[in-house]
Amino acid sequence: MAGLFLKTLTLQTLKTEHNGIRRCVGAHVVQKAALAQLSLVASAPRLPCPTPAKAFSTAEDTQDERKKRMNEAAFSNIGRKISERIIHVLDEKGSDLGNMHRADVIRLMDARDLRLVRRDAGAEPPVYQLLTGTQIHEERLRLRERDKATPRAGPTVTKELTFSANIGQHDLDTKSKQIQQWIEKKYKVQITVKKGKNAEEPEKKVDEIFNQILQTMPGTATFSSRPQAVKGGKAVMCILRHLSKKEEIAHRETQGTQKGGPTNKESGNDRESDVLHQ
Repeated sequence: MAGLFLKTLTLQTLKTEHNGIRRCVGAHVVQKAALAQLSLVASAPRLPCPTPAKAFSTAEDTQDERKKRMNEAAFSNIGRKISERIIHVLDEKGSDLGNMHRADVIRLMDARDLRLVRRDAGAEPPVYQLLTGTQIHEERLRLRERDKATPRAGPTVTKELTFSANIGQHDLDTKSKQIQQWIEKKYKVQITVKKGKNAEEPEKKVDEIFNQILQTMPGTATFSSRPQAVKGGKAVMCILRHLSKKEEIAHRETQGTQKGGPTNKESGNDRESDVLHQ
């Protein structure tokens, strides 16, 4: 009986140890697999997270758009947000109401259903005006029309033209018309005339070409840069531009004086003959 008990106890002990070893081995295998999977996740390259990109457009931030926004911001209803305690006020008819406390201005706005716009923030105290909504709208339209009528300052466009000194008269006339069109658009025109194969070709021939082109635009164009040798003396280059307003007036006065000269002289001779006849 005792022998049977010892045999059963021994078998139970061996079974328990076997289960413990199996659990330990299983845990080790699971832990190793988990570490391997973690290593694969860590080594995998991370895809960049997409970030929203703001579209770039030069048309949205042009000088004209900025100027338009500034004008509208400078001439807009500020509501009741008057930062200054005392302001100088004009009414909707332009009459001077003098310096007023902002509380009194707000009460006046409510009583007469008017809006408040800033006229001169740099003054002391700053100048504001009470206007109707219609007046504000009309003033904004006027500012827009004024901006459209104002000439836009920008870089002067330069056109380039190159041809040979042996050009035929028909081709030269065609190029002269093209140059004239560019000048009328206030472009600068850079003209390069290449000399012929004869290196001893006189400069006078090239100068005559430039003068002939310039004579097709009397009172319109002049030299911005006078003819000068380029490309080691193998060509001559000049730049033409449109006359300025002052130069145009001076040219017309000169032409008028030249036309009036002979007439004045003839009238003077007539007067002298009248004196002689008397």
